[in-house]
Amino acid sequence: MIIIGILFFIFGFVTWLNGSLIPFLKLLLTLSDFEALFVTFAFYIAYTVMALPMASILEKTGYKKGMSLGLAIMSVGSLLFIPAALYAEFSLFLVALFSLGTGLTLLQTASNPYIVLLGPIESAAMRISIMGLINKSAGVLAPLVFTALIFSGMGSVESYTDASLASLANKLILPYSLMAFALGGLALFVHFSSLKELEFEEDIYDESSIFAIPRVVLGALALFFYVGIEVIAGDTIGLYAQSIGVEGATALTSYTMVFMVIAYLAGVAFIPRYLSQERALILSTLFGSLFLLGVVFSSTASHSISEILWGWSGIMTLPNSVTFVALLGLSNALIWPTIWPLALENLGKHTAKASALLIMAIAGGAVLPLAFGKIAELSGSMQSTYLYGIIAYGVILFYALKGHKIQKWSK
Repeated sequence: MIIIGILFFIFGFVTWLNGSLIPFLKLLLTLSDFEALFVTFAFYIAYTVMALPMASILEKTGYKKGMSLGLAIMSVGSLLFIPAALYAEFSLFLVALFSLGTGLTLLQTASNPYIVLLGPIESAAMRISIMGLINKSAGVLAPLVFTALIFSGMGSVESYTDASLASLANKLILPYSLMAFALGGLALFVHFSSLKELEFEEDIYDESSIFAIPRVVLGALALFFYVGIEVIAGDTIGLYAQSIGVEGATALTSYTMVFMVIAYLAGVAFIPRYLSQERALILSTLFGSLFLLGVVFSSTASHSISEILWGWSGIMTLPNSVTFVALLGLSNALIWPTIWPLALENLGKHTAKASALLIMAIAGGAVLPLAFGKIAELSGSMQSTYLYGIIAYGVILFYALKGHKIQKWSK
C-alpha cells in the first residue's frame, strides 16, 4: 500500500501541475485561452492513443514491471521540458506533455486495478479514496510549489519584459530536471521492490470481448465525462480567475484540490460502512450540478469561502463564482473511486483490457476542456460556459442509477 500510495502521489503532482502550466504558458508564449488549453489536450489524449498498446505491454510484463516502465517513460517526458524551455517552443512543450501522459497511462492502467483488487470489492472505493487523498494532496502542493519556484523574485506580471520572460522560461529547467531524476529513481525502486503480481481466477466473461461487457463500456463513458469535468474544475479555475482580474491565478488549482481532499476523507470515513458506492456516486452528481449552477449564477464579487457557505468571514477570499468552481472538487472526488469497482468486479483475466478501456476514458480531460475553451471563446463568457458541465453529471448519474447494472446489450 505504501508503494502504491507513492505512485498515486506522483499521479497527482504531475497531473495537477497542468493547472499552473496553462496560465504560465499563456503568459510566456502569448497564447489565447483556447491555445493554452492544448496543454490538457496533449497530456490527456495520450491516454486514448496509448492505453491499448500499454495494456498489451502490461499483459507481457506484469503489473509490477509495468509500473516501473511507466515511471521511466515519465522521467524521459520530464527531461523533454528542458529543450522546450530553452527554445520557448510550444510544440516541444506539447511533445513533453504527451510523453508524460504516455508514462502515466501505463502506470495508471497497472495501479488502479491493483488497488481495487487488493481487498474486498465492496470497500474498493474506500481504498481508492485513501489513494485519492494522497493524489490530491499532491495536487494541492503542485501549484503552490510551481508558483513559488517559478515566480519568486519576478515582480508583477505587468512589468515583464522580453528578458524577464526568457528568464521565466529558464526557471522550468531545474524543477523538471529534479522531477526526472526522482521519477527515474522511483522506477528502479519499484522494479526491485517486494510488490506481488496480481493473480486472476476464471470469470464468467472468459470468451467475451471487453466491448461485450456493458458495465465496462458504460463505465468508460461515465469516466470520460467525469475526467472532463474534473479537469475543467481544476485546470480552468486559473484561466477564469485570470480573466476577471484575480491575483495569484496560477495557484488556484490548489483550492479545487483542497475540496477534493475533504471529500476523500468523507469517502474513507463513510464508504462502505454508512454509504454504498452507488449512493456516493449519485450524491456526487447532484452536488456537482448544484455547484455548476452556483458558478454560473453567482457574482464575481469577492467573498471568503466560509462566508459563502456559512455566513461568517474567514480566509480564502475569492469571487463567488470562482469559489463555486473550487467547490466542484468536493463533488468530483468520489466519482473515480466509485466507478472503478463497479466496472471491474469479477472480470478476471479481462481486468487489464477493462482497465485500459477505463484509462482511455481519461481522454475526456483532453476533449472536454478544449471544447469548453472554444465555447467560452465563441460566447465571450467563460462563466456561463460552465453550465455545459451538467451534461457530464447527467451521464454519470445514468451510470450510477442503471448503467452499472446492465449485464448484456439488448438485441
